[in-house]
Amino acid sequence: MIPYDGKYKKVLTILEKQHKVQVYENLQFIEKLSNELYEIFGKKLFARPNQFRKQACWFGPFDEFLYLDTDIIVFEKIINNLKYLAKCDFICCDYQYLNGMKFLFTTKILEESVFSEKELKDVFNTGFWGSKKGVISEQDLYKLFEECARHPEYFDFSQKVSDMPIINYLVLKCIKRRFNIVRDAGEKGPGSWAGMPHFKREGNILIDSNVNKTLKYLHWAGIKVKPGCPYWDIWKYYRSLNIS
Repeated sequence: MIPYDGKYKKVLTILEKQHKVQVYENLQFIEKLSNELYEIFGKKLFARPNQFRKQACWFGPFDEFLYLDTDIIVFEKIINNLKYLAKCDFICCDYQYLNGMKFLFTTKILEESVFSEKELKDVFNTGFWGSKKGVISEQDLYKLFEECARHPEYFDFSQKVSDMPIINYLVLKCIKRRFNIVRDAGEKGPGSWAGMPHFKREGNILIDSNVNKTLKYLHWAGIKVKPGCPYWDIWKYYRSLNIS
């Protein structure tokens, strides 16, 4: 677990007991990373700079890792998706690329040939992604973030998705061997966003009725998880498992 801030100890106690989750081993590095990013970007550009703490994944204890946001529920042994890293250095699993540059980049990114249209087909949602330790160095990270700070005109921050445009820029610039897992099923794979109304519950899993396939995971991206939100019953069921 990478703590978003200092208010994590109560949650960690539960996760340690029920799921043997451990906190990121080098909290001093996370603090250093946060401070460096603050120095690069300042406080005016982003409403929630702590979102960038997830970049500590690159420097953690695992040779391969899968990052998940905390507003995700999984319906399979999700770590098995690391098998794709045998042939690439970065994985994601979503349909963000169908939206083009929306919520990520402005037209400047193409006009100034920062990325090609082909490269932009590899954009992704930063709630679910995996990679390998050492693919990006700490200096690479700071260097690319400095580039981003010099060119805010490249990024679409209109929906306050501050981390997603920057992290996409980082991956597209630094990692050439990328793979989106949904491409394995073409356009016939299941969706994963909680804003889609056509998922049907079968037991305690969800089925995408458009393709008749079980979802890998469900992500409440941009949706406040609270009673009355989409698929609240699914959220409540999984988040209450084994908690007395």
